[in-house]
Amino acid sequence: MTSFTAACVQMRSSRSVADNIAQAEDLIRQAAGAGAQYVQTPEMSNILERSRADLMQKISLEADDPMLARFRQLVAELGIHLHAGSLAIRLADGQVANRAFLIGPDGAILARYDKIHMFDVDLPNGESWRESATYRPGEESIVAELPWLKMGMAVCYDVRFPAIFRSQARSGAAMLTMPAAFTRQTGAAHWHVLQRARAIENGAYVVSAAQGGTHEDGRETYGHSLIIGPWGDVIAELDHDEPGFVLATVDPAESLKVRQRIPAIANERDFALVGA
Repeated sequence: MTSFTAACVQMRSSRSVADNIAQAEDLIRQAAGAGAQYVQTPEMSNILERSRADLMQKISLEADDPMLARFRQLVAELGIHLHAGSLAIRLADGQVANRAFLIGPDGAILARYDKIHMFDVDLPNGESWRESATYRPGEESIVAELPWLKMGMAVCYDVRFPAIFRSQARSGAAMLTMPAAFTRQTGAAHWHVLQRARAIENGAYVVSAAQGGTHEDGRETYGHSLIIGPWGDVIAELDHDEPGFVLATVDPAESLKVRQRIPAIANERDFALVGA
């Protein structure tokens, strides 16, 4: 198991797919130029659009998606693994998937993941979100193979459901991923502690690229893209909400050491719930 350089690209996606492709490509090139071998973009890299009607006019089927097509060309040029944190993808039945892609250096799609948990919440500041009104939830947790380790795939709100990450860790994933578009309010309260908790529970790296700032559609996202070590320490952070990127070394051997030091996965036992 050899170490590698991972990068989180932080974006401020707009309502224009073309503009977002240009923004993402520039930042991916910068990260690859700085030595990144694996680059992750945030949730909804291709568009942030609150209006369902406008969203449906701007997004494409997977086979026709312009950002995905450009990403596949780009990795072939740069020779990196690219993790598109998620794209809004039109489905054949008229629904929409919040879909992540792992793309190999030859441009091949190595894995896909559809966000399982829909962000249907009413926040104390008056914000309301109903992702289930637009997006079809996924049904499968995905563990993908990188040359250096196994990687668990998730998106944003999934971070609040630790069973996903435990199952991925139990299957051998030494790196967990949670690209996001966290709201500013929930991010300020919970972003760091949730990311660190998932790392500590599972003795795994956590790599989470984020959206940041005030977007064209009016929403505000928290930023603070993070790479967390398997001991729960923050090893890299973009400590603001501006577009940019952050790099860190990921060493699979460190995850193994932590899991030997505190063998929580090995010590896990089934139990009965009484009194429910």
